[in-house]
Amino acid sequence: MHTLFSLRRPRMMLAAALAAASMLTGCASLFQPPVAPGEAEEQVLARLGPPTNVYQDGNTRLFEYGAGAFGQYQYMARIGPDHRLVSYEQVWTIENFRAIRVGQDTKEDVLRRVGRPTEITRYARIPYEAWNYGFKESGVWNSQMTVYFTDQGIVQKVENGPDPRFDDSRFPF
Repeated sequence: MHTLFSLRRPRMMLAAALAAASMLTGCASLFQPPVAPGEAEEQVLARLGPPTNVYQDGNTRLFEYGAGAFGQYQYMARIGPDHRLVSYEQVWTIENFRAIRVGQDTKEDVLRRVGRPTEITRYARIPYEAWNYGFKESGVWNSQMTVYFTDQGIVQKVENGPDPRFDDSRFPF
């Protein structure tokens, strides 16, 4: 005796298998970089879209691809003087934040290294402007790196801590 469920079961299994196969073919492109060094600037723009910011760095330009309000990764495409892609990398890393030099780097230096922040805050009790970068530290922890600037735009302090945007203790339920 066949029930309605047993007649639909092969069709449901086929649909699930087709869905899984199509998802896996999409995953293959996730593991490949969206652009490769040597590609023309026009190809980079066609594949990645317009950058959120462009910074001049010597004879190269940096195309920033912003993370958005809750993003934890930010990418920079370095375009050489020959209008070809030199590199494409995720810049919100602990190594890049540690390379920020206290007492030496300016806002422009920080923008060229890690791009624009998630949030800019001016604190009343301390005379600094704070740039907050919410990032995924070591690919695991929801962290926030804060870079403090003097009124002259020089880095005064760099501080790492948990990202309050992802703090579960605020919600007791």
